[in-house]
Amino acid sequence: MIRLFVAVLAAVLSFASGAHAQNYPSHPIMMVVPLGVGGSTDIIGRIMAEAMGRQLGQNIIVENTTGAGGTIGEGRVAHSAPDGYTIAIGQWGTNAANGAIYKLNYDLMKDFEPIGLIATQPFFIASRKDLPANNLKELTAWLKTNGDKTNEGHSGIGSPSHVAGLLLQQAIGTKWTMVPYRGAGEASQALLSGQIDLLLVTPAVGAAQMKAGQIKVYAVTAPKRINTSPDVPTTDEAGLPGYYFSFWHALWAPKGTPKPVIDKLNAALRKALADPTTHKRLVDLAQDIFPPDQQTPEALRKFQQAEIDKWWPIIRAANIKAQ
Repeated sequence: MIRLFVAVLAAVLSFASGAHAQNYPSHPIMMVVPLGVGGSTDIIGRIMAEAMGRQLGQNIIVENTTGAGGTIGEGRVAHSAPDGYTIAIGQWGTNAANGAIYKLNYDLMKDFEPIGLIATQPFFIASRKDLPANNLKELTAWLKTNGDKTNEGHSGIGSPSHVAGLLLQQAIGTKWTMVPYRGAGEASQALLSGQIDLLLVTPAVGAAQMKAGQIKVYAVTAPKRINTSPDVPTTDEAGLPGYYFSFWHALWAPKGTPKPVIDKLNAALRKALADPTTHKRLVDLAQDIFPPDQQTPEALRKFQQAEIDKWWPIIRAANIKAQ
C-alpha cells in the first residue's frame, strides 16, 4: 500500500512538473542583480534580460538587490521558490570568491541550479584625470611615493575590483587605502568626481569615460589588447608583466528548479548570445563571450567549481575577509 502511494505521488509530482515546464513561462520573470546600478553586472544583466525575454515571450524584470558584496542578492535567489520565475546573474565575486570571504547562509554549489555562462572581461587600471602619472611605470613610481595618501575604490569586499586591487598592491609592492562602494557604478562616479585616486574599472564602464578624457587609463589587465580599446597597452607592455585579472558572468536559478525549466532558460541564453544584435552589444563592451560548448548548465557547474578550487586558497592566503 505504501509503495502504491509513493508511486502515485511520484507520478502526480512528475505530471505537475511536466505541466509547469510546458506552460513556462506564463508570466514575467525576475532577474536579481546583486550589485548596484551602472556596473558591468547590471549592464550585462539588462542586456541579457531583454534578449532572453524576447526568446521566452515574457518580460524579464531586472531588480538590483545590493549589499555585502552581492551576498544579499544571491541569498535572496537561493531561498526563492524553485519555479523558474526568480533567477540571478552573478559573477566571479558573487558566485566564487565570496565563499572564501563571507559566512554565507547558502552554499554556492549546492543551493543553485546553473543556467549558463555568458562572458568574461578584464579591467582597466584607471585613475582620476588629474593624477600626475601618464603611464603605468609613472603610476607605479607615484604609488610607491604617495601610497599613504592614495585611495582606491572598489565594488565591495570580495568583489573582483577589491581582490584585484589587493593583488595589484602585491604586484607593485606597496599599499594604499581601499574604499568600498555599493557597486562599480558608484565607485566610477567617485573616480570621476576625484573622491578617489584609483579604480580597477571594466571597459564596459570605463571606455566611454576614457574617450571623453574624464579618467586616465594606464593598461588593461589581460595578456592581449582588447578590440574596443586597441590603444590601451596590456600590463605586460606597460611595465607590470604577469598582472592579469579577468572575471566572468553567468546565470543561476534556485536549487530544485525543474530541469525542463532550466533547459528553456538555457536555450534562451544560448539564442540570446547567438543573436547578432545582442552579440554586438556585448562585444562592444569588451565582453569575451564563451563559446557554445561552454554555455551549458553542466559546463557552468564544472567551471564554477574549478574557479572556487583555484581562487579560495589565493584569497585565504591573502587574508581577504569581510569586515
